[in-house]
Amino acid sequence: MITDTLLAKHSHSFHKLFQPDLHRDNTLILDLSAANPKMKHLDYSNTHSLGKVIFEEMQKKGLRYAYGGYLEDREVYRRSPLFAGKAEEARSIHLGIDVWTAPGTPVYLPVDGKVHSFQNNDQFGDYGPTIIMAHELAGESFFTLYGHLSEASLENLREGMPLEKGTVLCHLGDAPVNGDWPPHLHFQVIADMQGLKGDFPGVAFVSEQMKYQKLCPDPGTFFPGL
Repeated sequence: MITDTLLAKHSHSFHKLFQPDLHRDNTLILDLSAANPKMKHLDYSNTHSLGKVIFEEMQKKGLRYAYGGYLEDREVYRRSPLFAGKAEEARSIHLGIDVWTAPGTPVYLPVDGKVHSFQNNDQFGDYGPTIIMAHELAGESFFTLYGHLSEASLENLREGMPLEKGTVLCHLGDAPVNGDWPPHLHFQVIADMQGLKGDFPGVAFVSEQMKYQKLCPDPGTFFPGL
C-alpha cells in the first residue's frame, strides 16, 4: 500500500501541479479549521462570503495561492447537507489539500498515470467535475483525485487513457459549476479506491479519521516548496 514514506522517497521525481510552483513567497497557508475565529460566524451557505475571506487575504498580501487542509477539522462543511451524519456527528475531517487560486488555472499531472474514472459530482458542496488518475510507484498502485474542475476538463477523456507527467490534466472551475465553491483544486491521494469510480470521500467523520488517514496519505509531499 502506498504510504507517506514511499511518496516522500520518490518526491524528487514528481512534476509540479502548478506553474509557477507554490512556495512560501507566493502562498498563504490557510486555516479553515473550527479553531479559526474568522470561520465561526461565516455564512457557509454563501459562496461569495466564503471566497471573500480567502481571496481578500491573498490579495492583501499579494499572494497567488492559498493552501491547506489535510486532516483539518473544518466548520465549512456545515454549508451542505452532503456532509451531514447521524445523531451528533457530521463529516468534517478534510482528507486532501486545497489550493485556492484563479478559475481557469491549469493543473499538471505530477506522475505518469492512466485515467481511472471521471464524472460531474454536481450536488451543492460536492466536487463538481472530478478526475481520478491511477498510478504505480515502486510497484505500488495508488490514485490521485482532482476536484472542483471546469466542465471542459472532462471532455475528450476515456477510462484507461495513458497520460504522461507534466501534461495539463485539467483546469480549475468556478462557482456554481465546481460544486458551488470559490475556485480551488481539491487534490487527494488514495491508496485503495474500494470499488468506487468518479468519486471518493474527501471528508471523513472524526471517528473514522485513523481509517481514512491510512487510505489517504498526506498529499503535502507533492508541494515541497511549502
